[in-house]
Parts: sequence; structure tokens; C-alpha cells
Amino acid sequence: MAEQIRIQTPFTEEMSRKLKAGDAVLISGEIIAARDAAHKAMTEALARGEKLPVDWQNQMVYYLGPTPAKPGDPIGSCGPTTSGRMDAYTPTMLEQGIKGMIGKGSRSKEVVESMKKNGVTYFAAVGGAAALIAKSVKKYEVLAYPELGPEAVARLTVEDFPAIVVIDCEGNNLYETNQAKYRTLKGY
Repeated sequence: MAEQIRIQTPFTEEMSRKLKAGDAVLISGEIIAARDAAHKAMTEALARGEKLPVDWQNQMVYYLGPTPAKPGDPIGSCGPTTSGRMDAYTPTMLEQGIKGMIGKGSRSKEVVESMKKNGVTYFAAVGGAAALIAKSVKKYEVLAYPELGPEAVARLTVEDFPAIVVIDCEGNNLYETNQAKYRTLKGY
């Protein structure tokens, strides 16, 4: 197994450009949680000329909907949600300064083009490992849209949050390259 790369947030474009599809990373620092309802609200706010509730410059966004925390824990299970649900809003949000996205599943061609334009890396968190991922979360604080419940915008303080670069800022896509290996097999 390749050595894991340690990343400390804030996450800059310079840091993003050093990562390649297939790199395993451990992220520490603060990341911002937001899902489709929050992305829709922020995109609509921008269209009205309003200021966003979060400064997205050099931030990572994690697409998740956490479960309630057990007593003494900052968060319950917190696995990734399907990133494609954010694709309609992602190019607009990347223009706000986001440099890293964490979720699961492939992204649209428009999102990948916006990533290349804005120097953004897309990381996959392991689906099905929500309880394990929660152990890396040290603090959870709602920042905006509390009425959205688990889809509110929140700040997570994380330590050694495990992820894999699946699409780098040059558009190299691990989902495509790894699947291509198997398409040559008979019957696929």
C-alpha cells in the first residue's frame, strides 16, 4: 500500500495541484460539511447577490448528512453522500474558492471541467465506513441553515480523516481509469 499523504487545511490550489488520482490522504484541520439542500440555498443566495454564510476560499467541502451523536461524541456516523447530487451547483460553488471536495461516486463532465479551471481536487471517502470516519471528527459546529437539520452547513474539525484522490485537478479520473481495465474482459 502506498504511503498516505498528510494534508493540513486550509487547502490551497498549490496543495491541490501536487496531488494525483490514486493518492491516499489523511486530512487534518477544518472542513465544511454541506449537501444538496445547502448547495441549493447558497447558489440561490448568490443569484440574489447575497453574501454566503461561509468564506469558501481554500476550503474543503464534505458531502454528508450526519446521524445524531451519542452522548460524549461530537457527531454520529458521517459517511459520504453521492456527490452527483451536488453537480448542478458545483461549478458555481467552485467559483467561490473551494479547492477540495469529499464525497462518493463519479462527477459530471461540467464539474470536472470546472475542477480543472479552478485547481480543485475531488476526494472519495469510503462509503459504508461512516462509523469509522466519525472517529476522525473531533468537533462538529453548525454554521448556517440550521433549519436544514443534518443538511445544514457545518464546520468539522478532523484529525487523520481518510480519503483517496479520485479526480485530480488535471481531470485524471480514477473511476474511469480503473474501470477501463475491466472493460476488456470478456462479457463486459
